Amino acid sequence: MSNLTPIQKRAARKNRNQTMVDMNLVSLIDVFTILIFFLLSSAAGVELITSPKAVKLPESTTDTTPKQTVVVTVTDADILVEGRLVASVQQVLATEGDVIAPLKAELELLGKREAVLEANKAEARAITIMGDKNIPYRLLRKVMVSGSQAGYSDVSFAVRRKDGL
Repeated sequence: MSNLTPIQKRAARKNRNQTMVDMNLVSLIDVFTILIFFLLSSAAGVELITSPKAVKLPESTTDTTPKQTVVVTVTDADILVEGRLVASVQQVLATEGDVIAPLKAELELLGKREAVLEANKAEARAITIMGDKNIPYRLLRKVMVSGSQAGYSDVSFAVRRKDGL
């Protein structure tokens, strides 16, 4: 190496320090394009409310999509608001009167939240009752009356869509 001229030494040093990594960006762009297409197509306009395994929803032929509202879940044993236990079904059925006091209090507490967007103010006083298909009507009536007493005027029922429609 000592026989090299200074220009040749500089060229050898330049070649040694010039380790370039060839990266094919075309394949990466293809992957990101497919990923973005998948995310956009899967999130376009489909809203689902997940139901717990303890709730067997009734079937319906509805075409309306669910709205983001306060969800009251009524199972065989419990009444939940937004996933929080509010009352036991046995206690509610044993009490007289149509208003479930703990449910009404929880809904009033949630009703005090203010909607940030004007478009959401109409849905701020709406509830979705996700009731098991085998619950008695008397219990369902008590849940609806409690919601009405708490100021929720728009009541929807969560159903499972029949297949083949």
